[in-house]
Amino acid sequence: MRVFCAAAVFALLVAPACAQEHTQEAGQEAKEKSQTQIQSDRDAERAYKRSLSNIPDEAPADPWGHVRSDRPSKPVAKPPVKPVAKGPTKRIKAGGAD
Repeated sequence: MRVFCAAAVFALLVAPACAQEHTQEAGQEAKEKSQTQIQSDRDAERAYKRSLSNIPDEAPADPWGHVRSDRPSKPVAKPPVKPVAKGPTKRIKAGGAD
């Protein structure tokens, strides 16, 4: 049973590696494309360039524009300071009793 489980785990781990597409290795020559593939590539490139020309020109976006402005900020007006009302104070004479 352990052998069967080990084989199943191994198969699950190896399957994605085997499913990868074959890529061109160093020293291998690229396969030649047919005329229809070359023409379809050219048509796709032309369509891509046409679609880029349809995009309207826009000013560069400033994501911090609402935080930062071109003009300097106004100084914050401080509220006027209210004078503190002083009541009658009692004076103490130095060195003697009343």
